[in-house]
Amino acid sequence: MSATRMLVLGVVKLVGEAHGYVVRRELKSWAADQWANVQPGSIYHALKSLAKDGLLEPVGTESGEGPARTTYKITAAGEHELQDLLAHALGDATAGNDEVSAGVAMINLVPRRQAVVLLKNRLAGLEGQVPPTRHGITSMPEMGKPQHVSELFRLWLVHLEGQVRWTGELIERLEAGEYALKD
Repeated sequence: MSATRMLVLGVVKLVGEAHGYVVRRELKSWAADQWANVQPGSIYHALKSLAKDGLLEPVGTESGEGPARTTYKITAAGEHELQDLLAHALGDATAGNDEVSAGVAMINLVPRRQAVVLLKNRLAGLEGQVPPTRHGITSMPEMGKPQHVSELFRLWLVHLEGQVRWTGELIERLEAGEYALKD
């Protein structure tokens, strides 16, 4: 749920005030349903949950075609939660693909220097996972596991190496001033 929470909080922050349809439309335009598995129902559930948790605040209701729509704005606690979610997604090597994807989609809400520091932390964590993953490829028979299980480690190694390369390249692009970030 943290990828969905991050995306919903982020869209409300970016827009200023938004109801579910606005959040849904924005995320759909980013194809978030495909890369973060954000479905319409999860957006509306997240809005209600975030409001219940005090991270979003209802500011009005729009009436028109269809049912009334509650409009929300992000609270100070929501801003803090969003920054925590972004820090985890961009800085933690254990963050899942959905979280990393959401973090990259919302990277413009982070100052450049902070984004670079977070990504360097992630890069160090990813690089630290490479040697044990390589070791796993050769140690399967020693551990009494079928040899083909080492293919899992090969798959993980390819993913890790790709993430290491991509993260390093993103850091270079950010340090070169690419993309408009919070600062």
